[in-house]
Amino acid sequence: MTVEKFNLFNFSGKMKVLHLSWIAFFITFVVWFNHAPMLQAIAASLGLSAAEVKTLLILNVALTIPARVIIGMLTDRFGPRIVYSLLLALCSVPCFMFALADDFTQAAIARFLLGFIGAGFVIGIRMVSEWFPANELGTAEGIYGGWGNFGSAAAAFTLPVIALLFGGDDGWRYAIALTGVLSLLFSVVYYRNVSDTPKGSTYFKPKHVGALEVTSKGDFFFLLVMKVPMYAALALLAWKLSPAGVSMLTDTMAVGIYIGLVLLYLYDVSHVWNVNKTVFKEPVAEIHRYKFRQVAVLNILYFATFGSELAVISMLPLFFAETFELTPVMAGMVASAYAFMNLMSRPGGGWLSDKFGRKPTLLILTLGLSIGYCAMAMVDSSWPLWLAVVAAMACSFFVQSGEGAVFAVVPLIKRRLTGQIAGMTGAYGNVGAVTYLTVLSFVDYSTFFMVIAATAVVGFIALLAMEEPAGHIAEVRDDGTVEMIDVNSAATAR
Repeated sequence: MTVEKFNLFNFSGKMKVLHLSWIAFFITFVVWFNHAPMLQAIAASLGLSAAEVKTLLILNVALTIPARVIIGMLTDRFGPRIVYSLLLALCSVPCFMFALADDFTQAAIARFLLGFIGAGFVIGIRMVSEWFPANELGTAEGIYGGWGNFGSAAAAFTLPVIALLFGGDDGWRYAIALTGVLSLLFSVVYYRNVSDTPKGSTYFKPKHVGALEVTSKGDFFFLLVMKVPMYAALALLAWKLSPAGVSMLTDTMAVGIYIGLVLLYLYDVSHVWNVNKTVFKEPVAEIHRYKFRQVAVLNILYFATFGSELAVISMLPLFFAETFELTPVMAGMVASAYAFMNLMSRPGGGWLSDKFGRKPTLLILTLGLSIGYCAMAMVDSSWPLWLAVVAAMACSFFVQSGEGAVFAVVPLIKRRLTGQIAGMTGAYGNVGAVTYLTVLSFVDYSTFFMVIAATAVVGFIALLAMEEPAGHIAEVRDDGTVEMIDVNSAATAR
């Protein structure tokens, strides 16, 4: 592992890889959310109804849940360099498709396929973990996640301006197509300028492809249980597209999807069995074991952190507009303060995790998250607007710092499985978003915020079962020798 100092203004070695990786992630989020700030223009151009617009929003996140799991597997198998480059290049195609769409069907297919680019996040998690030591990993992953995640806010501010510069009814098409060009060009830049590991280091790959490896009988069944919510979220999305929701699907089609998801889960179970059946024949050596419980806790925490962030970003402009009688433009500007916190909060959460320990940091941030959403639940028209904005920003700090702290732990569980663990944890963030937005469709804003606060409490309780990463991860090189990878933070190293 390289011993160069952590210097943000250095653009060589590990810092070059970090900068190029967060830019790649930034671009994926620009492309993923390139439609959001121009929905009114898109709807007018294509003649979309309000229901069809909502459907596009649903479709945009639908594929991301399985995509993060799949991309995580591919990253562990083939390396982040080639997978990130291919994802950026291939996802430019549906981006161009959306820019050229003439009707709702074409736009819907393109947005559904673009959900795949939302999986780009998990690739960089593995890349950064290969280049940074454990005592810097939280900070590095936080910068990667926080600065990259800002791509959605950047799209909101820049793309409408670009559309206006092009002018005419098709201005939005040129703006969206431009993001596709950016994605395609950067795929080449990324491929030519990074490597999977520092020179002389080994890139450890999973023994099997197709399912996450576990190291005990109990963890085998635990993994199967933790997969259920991901399929349930996809079923929930299908329900929202059925006649009970926006009526994009018929009842027959929805039932077909439900049956398909059950069959897909059973197929998934068979893959998990094929990869892990050996644990029922002979125990895994203690040195090579890891506890899936660690993964499960992180899944629950990311459900509450990133899940709530995606949901709140989607509804916060409307919340401010209705509560304080603001214009849509003013409400959007006020609500953007929540997303802006990503630039500082996520790196801050990672840094705190490095300095003070993984578990203590997560406990404090999760508690703060719950209190923050309780405060948001009390916001009403009697509050001064500035105080409501401060409450939203304070809540956002704990949410996004928590995200940074979660992914400070992910690479410290089992190195060769980092992509898959990151993929599953990332998918749980999307599961959380689907769940929270569904809840919002049935309750008022105050109850919505209290539901998030309650799930954060569940996360806090789950955290009590998590162990502080310490010691070393054992990985086997191609020649059969064992490498011991240090996972101690600055706090545990003292």
